[in-house]
Amino acid sequence: MPPITLPFCPQAQWKLSNSLEIASDGARPKAWTSCVAPRPCSGGLRTTTNALPISQSDVKGGKLEALLAPLASDEVTVIVGFTEAGGAGTLYNAAAVFHCGRVLGIYRKRHPAIRRSVYSAGDQSPIFTIGRLSFGIMICNDSNYPEVAADMVARGAKALLVPSNNSLPPERADVVALTRAVDVQRARENEVMIVRADVAGRTADRVSFGSSAIVDASGTVLRAGQVLREDILVAEIHAGLDQPT
Repeated sequence: MPPITLPFCPQAQWKLSNSLEIASDGARPKAWTSCVAPRPCSGGLRTTTNALPISQSDVKGGKLEALLAPLASDEVTVIVGFTEAGGAGTLYNAAAVFHCGRVLGIYRKRHPAIRRSVYSAGDQSPIFTIGRLSFGIMICNDSNYPEVAADMVARGAKALLVPSNNSLPPERADVVALTRAVDVQRARENEVMIVRADVAGRTADRVSFGSSAIVDASGTVLRAGQVLREDILVAEIHAGLDQPT
């Protein structure tokens, strides 16, 4: 899926470029993860002062659905990242589940950053169900917290989707092996599929090698993105949602 620019949120061009998709033909849902190289957008990877977030009233009032309308599909569900403005000046790193032209729900990142962040922490981990597949979402750093994954699996999640943005200064940007190890560990300890979509590419001062991957419930890496390359990864989940191929 090519990058898409939302008019009032320049950083969304980057955010949408690492969206996750779930396609289903009824009996065999497919998990897709897409990762495309970044295009500079008001300063590249960084949030800019003129990047306006989407308010919670905009989400409830249908404005987000209107902006995402070009992605509407009866067969493909898309998880898209955006900055959500809450009350009292709070901001959330959020992901919307967009299905059949409707926003089914929002996940707000539980653990905004390893060091510091302008984002407030979310406090809920909803479970979404599309067809026969129930899934949860963890945004990037959330996957480092075993209790976040375990809680969603205990409530019925059969897959965990992890939109990520590992764009870092070059000297500490090579986190692919570490990220992959986390995905394998989360898969094995919870016996669920982990699907991560990371960004990939370079800007003037940031690098993301790209840690996109699809890991099955046994911890086997089924698909992995190429280093610093655009990529689309696809795995098929069989009817029983037990053994993807």
